[in-house]
Amino acid sequence: MSEQQSPTGTPRGWTDIVAGLSLASVNIPQVLGYTRIAAMPAVTGLYTVLLPLVAFAAFGSSRHLVVAADSATAAIFSSAIGKMALPGSAHYIALVSMTALLCAGLLLVARVFRLGFLADFLSRTVLTGFLAGVGVQVCIAMLHDMLGVSVSAHNPLLQAYETFRQIPHASLMVTGLSAVTVGILMTGQRLAPHLPAGLCVVIGSIALSMGLNLSQHGVPTLGHVAGGLPLFGLPDVSWNELLALLPVAASCVFVIIAQSAATSRIFGERFHETVDENRDLLGLSAANVAAGLSGTFTVNGSPTQTAMAVRSGARTQLAQVTFACVTLLVLLFLTRPLEALPRCVLAGIVFTVAVGMIDLKGLRAIRQESPGEFWLAITTAAVVVGVGVEEGIFLAIALSLFRHVRHSYEPHTMVLQQSPSAGILEALPAKNGLESAPGLIVFRFCADLFYANSTRFRQDLLGLVEHAPHPVRCVVLDASPVTDIDYSAAADLRALIAQLHQHDIALIFGRVSVYLRADMDRHHITPTLGDNNIYAELHTALKAAHQILGDTAASPPTVRPS
Repeated sequence: MSEQQSPTGTPRGWTDIVAGLSLASVNIPQVLGYTRIAAMPAVTGLYTVLLPLVAFAAFGSSRHLVVAADSATAAIFSSAIGKMALPGSAHYIALVSMTALLCAGLLLVARVFRLGFLADFLSRTVLTGFLAGVGVQVCIAMLHDMLGVSVSAHNPLLQAYETFRQIPHASLMVTGLSAVTVGILMTGQRLAPHLPAGLCVVIGSIALSMGLNLSQHGVPTLGHVAGGLPLFGLPDVSWNELLALLPVAASCVFVIIAQSAATSRIFGERFHETVDENRDLLGLSAANVAAGLSGTFTVNGSPTQTAMAVRSGARTQLAQVTFACVTLLVLLFLTRPLEALPRCVLAGIVFTVAVGMIDLKGLRAIRQESPGEFWLAITTAAVVVGVGVEEGIFLAIALSLFRHVRHSYEPHTMVLQQSPSAGILEALPAKNGLESAPGLIVFRFCADLFYANSTRFRQDLLGLVEHAPHPVRCVVLDASPVTDIDYSAAADLRALIAQLHQHDIALIFGRVSVYLRADMDRHHITPTLGDNNIYAELHTALKAAHQILGDTAASPPTVRPS
């Protein structure tokens, strides 16, 4: 089959165009809804899928990633900027647009220094918890619009409390419209995910609003929606405000890098395509430049919209360009009908999207497989809801790094012991009282040596020596997991070698990689240990150990490959 044809034989270009039309019908209602999270005018949601989509298509690497408005980044900047300016005001819009430009600058720096690997520092566990927390926060934020009541609080917990107290004053018509919206969308997702349920809800509610004049019956609508092309220019922001926006932009960038990289990797693997994450950073930077200069908010690689595009048949960025063209037509000719769209319907659309961010199935799987990581995810979600999204993302990063350091600080340790039946060395969890042979301990420390775990390495090894059944004369270190030694660990290791030598105990290194050997030479461990006690293979290290023990008649046991 030709690469220019789809599996059905349709020319690939036409397939992508059809996919772009389908994507527009599903996602235009969503991007309008995201403006509620961002506290921005509704038309700015359309701007996020106009020029930013084209910019990423021109500069990005991924053939599938859809770059548009995103609930996670919208929640981050709206919660922070809402404290600096009145949401929806001209000053607020300027601050939001400047945040997009700052994100673009930071993403460009990340591209120049090839920092795409930063995506790996947000573990999937805490990212799941972070997105769940954002989902809960957005659900709470939409409830008052769905009930037709007003709240003044910004904190999600206080918003929930105020909304609960306002329930007796809820509008039955607004609540009914919201319930119908959520019901249709959730039923459509379950029974007919390919159908544009969101578009049907938007068109139906606009027709109902115009036919029954709902705005005159207590149902708030969007009101004036500016049509035409966006106005281009730099936002008017003071220097102090610019500095205050930097941590907000940094928070957004971490989410952008992690979420976009994860999404492009998933779909790249599915279609056996190579993804250049650093080139994607350039594409994301260009997309956010387009967003900031056109007066809209930060854009991100969207997992849900990318999945929708792939389900619709999109295989290249032509689908996203088609989406942008449809958006242009809406801006030029169809903004007037949008003015009649009930706000409660928009809130219902966002509420449904937010519910989808709470991955209960994923959290359940984490709890079953790794209870400790599950509580890290829950802690992250709780901080997002109780304290704030910006604090939640930094906590997510800190917890991800803490988890990595904890595993490196407390790695698995093994004693290699000869199997009585097979005559080969087998790794057993290290504990006091074990030995590999009378007078010999073969020890494996399953991590690089650095300042935080070098004391533990020393204590574990000396504990084995002290409690061995027979006086220890030789220790062999299976160094296969160790590829790096830092300055502090090297100093501790030299002291350990000297301590063992004082007790007439030889220390031999086996399976020493070229990287470890370079570190040992640089940190002057080689002359302290002796060049004749460093071996590239474990079996030669064991042979040297048996010579020290005087067991020349016995051949060393066979080494099981690891």
